[in-house]
Amino acid sequence: MRKNLLKLSVSLFVAMCGVLVADQTWAQDGKTVSGQVTSSDDQSPLPGVNVLLKGTSNGTTTDAEGKFSLNVPDDEAVLIFTFIGFLPKEITVGNQTTFNLSLDSDIAQLSEVVVVGYGTQKRSDITGSVTSVPKDRLTNLPVTNVTQALQGSTAGLQITQASSVPGSAGSIQIRGINSINANTSPFIALDGMPFFGTLNDINPNDISSIEILKDASAVAIYGTRGSNGVILITTKRGANKDGKPNINFNAYAGVEDISNPLNPMGAEQYVQKYKDFLIANGITQTAVLPNLAERQNYDSGTTTDWMKQATQTGKIQEYNLSVSGGTQKVQYYFSATRLIQDGVIKGFQYNRTTVRSNLDAQVTDGLKVGMSSFFTDNNFDGGRAHLLQATAMSPYSVPKDANGKYIIYPMAPEQLFVNPLLGLTTDRDDGNKNLTGSGYVEVTPKFAKGLKYQLKGSYVYTFGKVSTYAGRAANDNSGTATVRDSTTNNWVVENVVSYNKDINKHHFDITGVYSAQKVSTLETEASASGFINDGLSYYDLLAGNSKSANSEANTYTLLSQLGRINYTYDNRYMLTLTARRDGYSAFGANKSKFGLFPSMAVGWNLHNEAFMSDFSDVVSQIKLRLSYGKTGNQAIAPNQTFTTATTVQQPFGGSIQTGVLYNTLGNGNLSWESTTTLNGAIDFGLFDDRITGSFEVFKSKTEDILLRRALPGVNGYTDMWTNLGKMQNVGIELTVSSVNVDKGDFKWETSVNFSTYKNKILELYGDGKDDIGNSWFIGEPLRVIYGYEKIGVWQTDDIGDYDPVAKPGDIKFKDQPTVDTNGDGRPDAGDGIIDAKDRVIIGQRNPKWYGGITNTFHYKNFHLSIFIQTSQGGIKRNADLTYADEAGRRNLPEGFQYWTPENPGNYWPSLSAYKNYRGYHFAEDWSYVRLKDVRLSYNVPSSFLSRYGVNALTVYAAGRNLHTWTNWFGWDPEMNYASRGSTGDQLNYPVVRSLSLGINLSL
Repeated sequence: MRKNLLKLSVSLFVAMCGVLVADQTWAQDGKTVSGQVTSSDDQSPLPGVNVLLKGTSNGTTTDAEGKFSLNVPDDEAVLIFTFIGFLPKEITVGNQTTFNLSLDSDIAQLSEVVVVGYGTQKRSDITGSVTSVPKDRLTNLPVTNVTQALQGSTAGLQITQASSVPGSAGSIQIRGINSINANTSPFIALDGMPFFGTLNDINPNDISSIEILKDASAVAIYGTRGSNGVILITTKRGANKDGKPNINFNAYAGVEDISNPLNPMGAEQYVQKYKDFLIANGITQTAVLPNLAERQNYDSGTTTDWMKQATQTGKIQEYNLSVSGGTQKVQYYFSATRLIQDGVIKGFQYNRTTVRSNLDAQVTDGLKVGMSSFFTDNNFDGGRAHLLQATAMSPYSVPKDANGKYIIYPMAPEQLFVNPLLGLTTDRDDGNKNLTGSGYVEVTPKFAKGLKYQLKGSYVYTFGKVSTYAGRAANDNSGTATVRDSTTNNWVVENVVSYNKDINKHHFDITGVYSAQKVSTLETEASASGFINDGLSYYDLLAGNSKSANSEANTYTLLSQLGRINYTYDNRYMLTLTARRDGYSAFGANKSKFGLFPSMAVGWNLHNEAFMSDFSDVVSQIKLRLSYGKTGNQAIAPNQTFTTATTVQQPFGGSIQTGVLYNTLGNGNLSWESTTTLNGAIDFGLFDDRITGSFEVFKSKTEDILLRRALPGVNGYTDMWTNLGKMQNVGIELTVSSVNVDKGDFKWETSVNFSTYKNKILELYGDGKDDIGNSWFIGEPLRVIYGYEKIGVWQTDDIGDYDPVAKPGDIKFKDQPTVDTNGDGRPDAGDGIIDAKDRVIIGQRNPKWYGGITNTFHYKNFHLSIFIQTSQGGIKRNADLTYADEAGRRNLPEGFQYWTPENPGNYWPSLSAYKNYRGYHFAEDWSYVRLKDVRLSYNVPSSFLSRYGVNALTVYAAGRNLHTWTNWFGWDPEMNYASRGSTGDQLNYPVVRSLSLGINLSL
């Protein structure tokens, strides 16, 4: 959007000065050269580019279509192309007469103005921690939602893609964790208004810029919703041009496969595994395989590759068409997108249709109106195969019988594992829709220069529906149907007043806001079972013998007032003061529902001081920032502050009676969770900004934590929400960008980001005690793994007496120091027995640090970008290291090793029945380095395209998740894998690798 405004300004200048430019054109003997200048970002024409004959004052400017014509004296002439917001370029004429070239964005200039809460600011005037996402992450990168593009790209922004289920979005955290039970996701504002929906609802092609607000000064203006950080997303709008529309068509298609497959054992290895399992457990082998169906197929030599049966080559394609343009009075942007994705596991699919309209109109000199609206339809229909069941199947089993029907139990009589393809027979209607509309009226009265009033409003309606039916073919002999609907209605109204004033070297920017919001939700569910056949699916629930229904509705409101003052003196000294007052209806009646959240920040543009002039050749910019403030967290659902009841049915007097049972204990004193943050930073630029970056340190403290406290069962309640506990979070962030080589037609740029955080629980329940059941320990990080420490595997000749039930092949645990033998008050020896006192903190689940590095190479019209992302230092339970007593009843990964007397080791235990693991977590380091994406693009020369009336065309190839370096055994280390029978085991879906080809066409 900022770049379009630059184009607009220059176009107006050209309109006023075109005659003068024409009069100064140098006519002489020589030749005439011509061509077109476009932007390398989106290949759109650049109007108003200065084209100067080097060494003279003769030149011209490009017209509205970016075209130019100029007389030059000879082949030795050099043309200089310059345009605000873009890097200059020099070209020697030579024997050419047509020049079609692209100018690269000057990131330093384009970032001069950035979006902040309720307005914009010059980058040099910002005192808070505001990071702009690199724009190249938003172009030529085939992704289904914006989180996939942002992962690893920005310091302080942690995105974890725990599942690659088509249509899923990664979890987002800004600067780590500040709460225990309450929501820790950042607040998202879309085009200045609170966003409600999923990130799938936002078409990445529509995004113009993304800013991340991280410290208290930057986020305090969002009050209760800013404690976990804020993400500001701005969509594209029309440009103030000559009225000619700019038509863009973007499309890509690609294929996907599993990036790190964990294939099960083959037939021979599977047979040997069963033999070794029986030996490890002291069982005499009486048959080659445990189940009749397996033995029959073994005898006939029949095998099945179950991974091949359950998976496929994934396909993804997207088509996006946008039309934008405008005049001095009206600007418009329209877009439509269709995304189609078929997953790598059969039955998983995702379709999305998005339509957007943005419109701005200058009604009079002092009145401007605008609107934004979009509609998104997300669809996840269809039955799905079951990856976990596929990995468990014996290779000596088959999916279908002689009649072509799926066999329920392919390893019969084994019934622990069912056919992984049964889910494909189920009916499933799964989707959600988002209809969002917003508008504004902006008044800038002539009698008060710098004063602006905006009335903004938005309305969001979301609807979700999941209808399922599982019948006889899916191993449900009575048939079960369920229909769930959910709707959300959300409106926001904001009054925004701002005033800008310059008095000599003093600059004032004052903002005031009054905001109101109301959110209403309704959820209904009905189910039935006991159908006489499967013909009706979920369309007639009354046909079932057993029926049930449930519904729930909630409403909450927010009322807010805020004020902010930005002051700058001589572009050297900056001060920001912010205060916001929020009221949340869901808080307790015994406490004020309002909270006040102030902040202050100061900045010093050190490079603008006179004494820095001697270092200007080295230091091009340097700014110091310091901020301190308080933010709040409202992140609990309504109805948590008062006791609620539910209905129950009990037999009484010979019939079923409906009664009331209290199920939730309220807390009328529940109030705000608050976080105070101190942030210090230095922004720098060296060698004429060939090297730029930012280094930040922060320390935050959260008090009155919204904590769900466990209660003794004798009270009749399991838990209740309270304000208890304190937590601390300390972190460091570093971002560095450099232009390594810039010579002739070749340019090499590098961008690096690094983030590290350490949170610590300071207090829990006020009694100084740890909560061992939840693994919460005072003085330690929040998310830790607590248990026995593995030091190896018991060997045949070293069984110790301190673990009397251990046998060779079992895990050896450490006898932790619990006895003080020398009287110095510190335990220095074990007590000779493995018991609960030997449990320790093994490590933390969150990574200790994460980051990314991007290298971008430009050569003429070719552009190559290579992005590597990493996460280091976290541990988590590895479900693929243990199958407990299932090890003899199912298949195992082909890379799975196990201890035997003939193959001893200190890492893999034996295939015994896992009787001595004492709740061991099998925690492993999930650190990794990933070649996240590679993009190669080519801008087709305009000299060729102009013959066909095409302004610009880019073709590109892209790959994502191409390779991962890790010591993790199993599926991808980032993936969360659910064990059999646990919640979500049917949604196990590994990280996928994708290869795609795409085009960007501009007319």
